[in-house]
Amino acid sequence: MARAGNCLMSFRPHPASRGILLDRRRFLAGAGAAFVGGLTARSAEALERTDALFGASCRRPDGSFGCAIFSERGEIVSTVSLPDRGHDVAYDPVRRRAVVFARRPRTFAIVFDPVSGETLQTLTSIEGRHFFGHGFFSPDGALMYATENDYDAAHGVIGVYEVAAGYRRIGEFHSHGMDTHEALLMPDGETIVVANGGIETHPDYGRQKLNLSTMEPSIAFIDRRSGDLLDRQLLPSHLHKLSLHHIAVDAQARVWFGGQYQGASSDAPPLVGFAEAGRPLALTAMPETDLAGLGNYIGSVATSHDGARVAVSSPVGNTMLILEAATGNILSRHALRDGCGLAPGGSGFIASSGAGDIVRLEDDDSPTRADLEWDNHILALDAVA
Repeated sequence: MARAGNCLMSFRPHPASRGILLDRRRFLAGAGAAFVGGLTARSAEALERTDALFGASCRRPDGSFGCAIFSERGEIVSTVSLPDRGHDVAYDPVRRRAVVFARRPRTFAIVFDPVSGETLQTLTSIEGRHFFGHGFFSPDGALMYATENDYDAAHGVIGVYEVAAGYRRIGEFHSHGMDTHEALLMPDGETIVVANGGIETHPDYGRQKLNLSTMEPSIAFIDRRSGDLLDRQLLPSHLHKLSLHHIAVDAQARVWFGGQYQGASSDAPPLVGFAEAGRPLALTAMPETDLAGLGNYIGSVATSHDGARVAVSSPVGNTMLILEAATGNILSRHALRDGCGLAPGGSGFIASSGAGDIVRLEDDDSPTRADLEWDNHILALDAVA
């Protein structure tokens, strides 16, 4: 289900700002004895056996949609029901609440308890907007930011929500591009980086792409308090059809991106690179065979806990690559049918597939299969021990 045109498919900032490993003891202490006593035996065992938890949207065997919290072994801890297909998940470590966002062009976001799977609140995007599937919280948990489409004006916005006021939407600011997909917080805690894919869409036309000849993908750096544009970087004009949707930040605060090429399938443009504020975008050269194996489509990007490695996935090419962040050199290659979701986990990465696989890349590559079809992204839940 993580395939490019039919994807069920991670807020992935630098480890210092995303924190990414959920400590089980603190998590259970926050949940309380009453909750723990109410866990099913299987869920309780999964919590006892794991040191980290992850979340991802999914499709169930009966065709309904949900979001699941699971261990690094693929053991399911909880699930929450969704009215339609979800995309990515955000986590508030202050209140220990998660939010799963709808896949575009849908308009819901579900706030839930990640341990019990209880739905706490359903959010609906305001009139004239829909969610783009990604979001994140401010460092203090007071605000939630969500990527959204102002579809009549054909530009992206970042919606700002006040958590203590019941996720009341208190404003928005321009993303300085269209097709505003993944956004995350830089290590300074004050700068938002946004991948603007550059593709115009409108709910009246479903997921039809309306402007392929005039696309203008970009990476934008925005002040999270004022909404002021700090820097905006474009690809070279001959690569204007390389839509930039997914990003992650390495140990040097470089923003790694993966592209989804909208041009001829016979073309072989570079698909991976990184951005730094104040400098032109840098594209990473790959051996022809590796580039061809990506099928002109990167579905997810993640960085390791230490920020020294970058993982990219292609559900089209059924492959995942792990790169050395310092050089861009490929360190390892991993085959995974319909594989797309990525998150840092253990000494390597956790990966998921539309076939229900959870794989610990670099650790053993032996999959655990759930009775679920995983969507395109994995969130590693964040807490400090």
